[in-house]
Amino acid sequence: MNIKQLLLLLSLPPLLLSACGSAVTGTPVSTAISSVQVAQTNPVPLVSPTPLSSATFVATSIPTATLTPVPTASPVPPTLTPVPTYAILRGVVIPEKVSCRYGPGAMYLYLYGMVSGATQDIIGRTDTGKWVLTRSRGDNKACWVKSEFMDIKGDVMSVEMVYPDKFTLIQSNQGYRKPWNVAAVRKGDKVTISWESEALRPGDEESATSVLYVVETWVCQGGQLVFTPLGAYQAQVTVTDEAGCAQASHGRVYFSEKHGYAGPSEIPWPATP
Repeated sequence: MNIKQLLLLLSLPPLLLSACGSAVTGTPVSTAISSVQVAQTNPVPLVSPTPLSSATFVATSIPTATLTPVPTASPVPPTLTPVPTYAILRGVVIPEKVSCRYGPGAMYLYLYGMVSGATQDIIGRTDTGKWVLTRSRGDNKACWVKSEFMDIKGDVMSVEMVYPDKFTLIQSNQGYRKPWNVAAVRKGDKVTISWESEALRPGDEESATSVLYVVETWVCQGGQLVFTPLGAYQAQVTVTDEAGCAQASHGRVYFSEKHGYAGPSEIPWPATP
């Protein structure tokens, strides 16, 4: 008898059970109940869950990135342009007397005279070395002497060329205008230069023979550009300017009076044919 049948019999009234007692055969109720109780008191053992193995944490080290240093570019030192060095020579005056002038030519204003045997430092020159810039030791004034009048100890061309880029003519402080309306006309190799200027005021002349204008030209002669200064009493001069030079010819005009110069005014130089 299964449990459901047993429970059904237990639920019947006692009388009914008595009446039927002789007819019912099988296991006594008490025995059945005991069996049920036994069955209930001896439950089927539950299956114990197998404990999960505890996870073991294994610390895995993360590889550290190795930084490769980027090479730093070394600063490149600037390229230094070598500064040329020039000689300062000693020179002795040869003639009995010689004039030292404000510019490199006999047409420039007079500064002072020197006598034979006078010793000067040679501190500059023109492009050809025909005129040299001289100065007495301990003096801050410099002036120009023709190099053939000096006994120069050394090569004059080792001295720095200072004219015109590094030497400025003394300027007039008398309010004179520089020349104007400067023009130049070419006929073959001849270039005629003309200009206008105001008149020299009485008492401003250096001497009776001093020029009123100084014209500085750089003209082509024999394939070389040559510095050629000219003195003029009138407002016009003509110079020879040949073809065949890589550099362009050019020039300028100064007005001259005993205190200094007014100008220069640039010459609009005509092209070589």
